[in-house]
Amino acid sequence: DVLGNHPKINKVIYPRHKSHPQYDLAKRQMRAGSTLVAFDVKGGQDAAFKLADALAVILISNNLGDAKSIITHPRTTTHQRLTEEVRLQTGVTPGLLRISVGLEDADDLIADLLYGLDQV
Repeated sequence: DVLGNHPKINKVIYPRHKSHPQYDLAKRQMRAGSTLVAFDVKGGQDAAFKLADALAVILISNNLGDAKSIITHPRTTTHQRLTEEVRLQTGVTPGLLRISVGLEDADDLIADLLYGLDQV
């Protein structure tokens, strides 16, 4: 639980994470889980951008779903046309990042995220 226990992360949003309100349901219905993970970085948008900019393996993109791992900042991409009030109501905080995990080695992705968090 690298992200869930990290001091620079407010929240992890992933159905197979124990903090998710539908964790038990996801555990019953999903054998492995999903390749999409969202997390809220403490420090808001500036901290989220610093983290994303520091990554070397995970690429910045405004799309999700590829053979390579990509990260996006929903507030300024997919949800940018919504009002701030609506974004916050739906959980799209300034520090929210979403990762679509690709085919890279899990240890490489974890190391990349930890390096990025060190830059925040």
